[in-house]
Amino acid sequence: MQKNHITLAIAVIIGALLACNVPSNTSNQPSPDAVLTAAALTVQAQLSANNTPTLSPADTAISTSSASTPTFTPVALATATSLSPATPTSNCDNALFITDVTYPDNTVVPAGSTFTKTWRLQNIGSCSWTPSYALVFVSDNVMNGPIAQALSGNVNPGQTVDISVNLQAPSSNGTYTGNWGLRNASGVIFTHFYVKIKVNSGGGGGGSAFAVTGVTFNVTGSCPNFDMTVTVTTNGAGTVNLHRVFISGTDTTPKTLTFSGAGNQTIDYGPVYFGTAHSSEWTDIYIDSPNHQQFGRATFSCP
Repeated sequence: MQKNHITLAIAVIIGALLACNVPSNTSNQPSPDAVLTAAALTVQAQLSANNTPTLSPADTAISTSSASTPTFTPVALATATSLSPATPTSNCDNALFITDVTYPDNTVVPAGSTFTKTWRLQNIGSCSWTPSYALVFVSDNVMNGPIAQALSGNVNPGQTVDISVNLQAPSSNGTYTGNWGLRNASGVIFTHFYVKIKVNSGGGGGGSAFAVTGVTFNVTGSCPNFDMTVTVTTNGAGTVNLHRVFISGTDTTPKTLTFSGAGNQTIDYGPVYFGTAHSSEWTDIYIDSPNHQQFGRATFSCP
């Protein structure tokens, strides 16, 4: 049916073209090829128009949407947040406990007797300890000591200091502990250490009551030749065996001291040669008996 309509349309169009172009002058008459070409073009246009599909509103919307140019919504790029540099933990006030110079833990002390407790500490912080810093009692048994005691001088970062306090043993037998600390100029306690003694009302006699309560050094001379003496203090009568401990080893020749009662004895170690430039060395005393404790220290330095 559609083909018949097309054939009829072609015939009508050709007839119309021929009628409209009837020449009054044969020289202006178009050639048969031109007429056929024009007819073919006209039919092609008609076929294109007839074959255009009829679109529903939904199809129109889809066609319009698919044919339109895509719209790109700009996306904001992530902006790196500017972070403040981390604040380092303050290391202004910090201390390292080195040793008990006197009265190591569980030293037996006669009831009611007075004694001087000494701790050795190192300033491992970045701030100097000044006389505005203090040794303070924190808790447990104060043993008749002060509540606070100012430092006697400056202790710069890296330096080691011996801090002492005068105490009195309780009058009853038992084990007693006193907790102490260092307080800075702002009133903040930043380190803790303690004293622990055993009270024996029987006094500082022999046996388990006998103990070394302190070791001190005296170094004289200058690099590279030094003289060193060591003073040993006990709380009663008894025998002390000891040897030196070096930074590089131990002394294989021990010494023996016999005490007839509480008191001090001094050992003269004579000249000590230490001549290495830009170096330092230390030596401690180890009490083999009765304490089994290393304490006391001498330092030799050749700048």
